[in-house]
Amino acid sequence: MTRPAQTPRADAPTRAIATADGVVTLTFAGSWRMDRTLPGIEPVFEALAVSPAPRSLAFACTGVTGWDSLFLTQCRAILAAARERGLAVDPAGLPDGVASLLALAEKVPERQGAARKSVHTPFLERMADLGLGAVQAFYNLLDFMGDITLAVVALVRGRAVFQRSQLVTLMYQASIDALGIVSLISFLVGLILAFVGAIQLSQFGAQIYVSTIVGIAMVRVMGAIMTGIIMAGRTGAAYAAELGTMQVNEEIDALKTFGFSPTQFLVLPRLIALVIMMPLLCVYADLMGIMGGFVVGVFMLKINPIQYLTHTWQSVPLANFWIGLVHSTIFGVLVAMAGCYRGIRCGRSALGVGQAATSAVVTSILAIVIATAILTVACNIIGV
Repeated sequence: MTRPAQTPRADAPTRAIATADGVVTLTFAGSWRMDRTLPGIEPVFEALAVSPAPRSLAFACTGVTGWDSLFLTQCRAILAAARERGLAVDPAGLPDGVASLLALAEKVPERQGAARKSVHTPFLERMADLGLGAVQAFYNLLDFMGDITLAVVALVRGRAVFQRSQLVTLMYQASIDALGIVSLISFLVGLILAFVGAIQLSQFGAQIYVSTIVGIAMVRVMGAIMTGIIMAGRTGAAYAAELGTMQVNEEIDALKTFGFSPTQFLVLPRLIALVIMMPLLCVYADLMGIMGGFVVGVFMLKINPIQYLTHTWQSVPLANFWIGLVHSTIFGVLVAMAGCYRGIRCGRSALGVGQAATSAVVTSILAIVIATAILTVACNIIGV
């Protein structure tokens, strides 16, 4: 079965090219719209490039029943090609709307220098810019830390100005609101530690020491680290976004205008909230991690529940508990400072707010890892 050949539509776009006495005449007819299959422009370019070269270009568009921007674009390309070859152009035959739009497009020339040009920066200049940027960032950090020190001194002297109700709200957001994610992550970390330890200890019949591994690891460092990372991604980013949005809306400038210290009014409550709540969250994370190990020990290794808990209590020294609290307190300071610093230094745009939140998380996690390494070495030197 064969399909009948499709007949061309009555308003199909057509173009005829005629050359006489050095004049190239383009005759357009039909509907020149995007929903039609338009003739190619290459035959026109070939007609303009013949030898001997024509003197002028004319149009005849009385048969055009409709046109849109595609017809306009093709006409402009034809005009540009004709003028490039030195032909005189007579646009009188074009439709009125096309002629006026083409005249408007050619009336205002392209602004010089509007196009972005790629500039090659020498390697030494790039290195110098990086060095100067690092020095400026270090100076800004010292300035921010100095402001925080003055705010803490004002707090100790009872002269710090901030909203107590805001402090309560921040403490709630940094504690109760974070319990769900802290519970899940800490429980799974304890579960993983117990699984890894059980695989090795089962070879020696020392399954009971899974409780020791999980207890010491969670209480001494893992609980604090996991809590710090969670709060860096959750609360630190929120602080950066909040302060960054205030920077964009010029609310921080308004505080300065009214004589308030942004560090005391905005940074200090967030710092206090995390310093108070991080140790409590760390203790909660320790318990959830021990519960994760408890599940593995009791249900996989078949250890008596009372024996598991008793062995955990006896094998975890109290010093490890205090070391974990010190870790968590320092992590709270680092997360709060990183989030607030990135927010205060945020650019005045939506892109700047996003970059501030991202850099706050990265800075917080990097600071937590470095602080953990330093504290671990220090504890080893001290002998605790």
